[in-house]
Amino acid sequence: MKFPHSWLAACVKMGIIPRMPRPLCAQFAALCFTAALVTSCGGNPPPRNPSSQAAYPQVQSSASASVIPPTPPPRVAGESAIVIDAQSGRVLYAKNADAPRPVASTQKIITALCILDAGNIDSTVTIEASDGACEPTKLDLKPGEHYSRRELLKVLVVKSANDVARALARDVGGSQEGFAALMNRKAAALGMRNSHFTNPNGLPMSGQHSSARDMAIAARAAYRSPLFRSYSATKAFTFQFNNGRTREIENTNHLLKSLPYCDGMKTGTTNLAGRCLVASGSLNGRSAITVILKDSTASIWKDSEKLLRWALERPASH
Repeated sequence: MKFPHSWLAACVKMGIIPRMPRPLCAQFAALCFTAALVTSCGGNPPPRNPSSQAAYPQVQSSASASVIPPTPPPRVAGESAIVIDAQSGRVLYAKNADAPRPVASTQKIITALCILDAGNIDSTVTIEASDGACEPTKLDLKPGEHYSRRELLKVLVVKSANDVARALARDVGGSQEGFAALMNRKAAALGMRNSHFTNPNGLPMSGQHSSARDMAIAARAAYRSPLFRSYSATKAFTFQFNNGRTREIENTNHLLKSLPYCDGMKTGTTNLAGRCLVASGSLNGRSAITVILKDSTASIWKDSEKLLRWALERPASH
């Protein structure tokens, strides 16, 4: 920044500063500039407030956590895959991540998000005969039974029951078609640009597809929900039917048992989609989400574990 000669001349003319040799004028102008700069910046900055620093503990850890691992990513058999940092959303690895394809029951992540968005999580759902008009996996709910949205959502996330998905969709959306519209609006709001949903359970239907990148976006949104995270991390629980009968519900995500720091997400399988898995994990101050689509039964668990280990098993300083 320079002070124009006309400004100095005006100051001399008005008597604000005395006449002086040119070198002294230059030094005086520099002194004025420094004083103005200090004043405009508020002088010395105020001391940091320790309480305000504590209010934002994730900023520094998020930046360090999203660094791409120094080692090359492992090979995976799945046709599409992606790994993202769960905090920052940074992509750490991608393979055909934008290819549109069926994603089977992993799209129940969007179903769950729509249920959570609707609120009234403890409101009662009355089961209707049409809810069971789908292929297994099913919980075999009976018409006239009553359950809360909360109870059914837990079964949806843990066991991936298709009749439960239909019951929740009808209750929240008014119909399967109405709920599909909610799913598509939610996907658009999240920035999922390669997705279109036509049912709440992921069973094959014409025009229904997503991508590894889009499912990672959905998974990151779900990861921010404490209720969803607690359900997706549940290894097993006992469900009680209205007649008092109980059933042990085991999580379809085998990584919860084989990888200690895996903390959830969602499986999916159809003949068309192949084996699909969205998985999350937390270790050394980092959290990562992996998505693998169109894999095989022989390799889906190993592939997902390899990607989580690659993303998370390194010192916190790297």
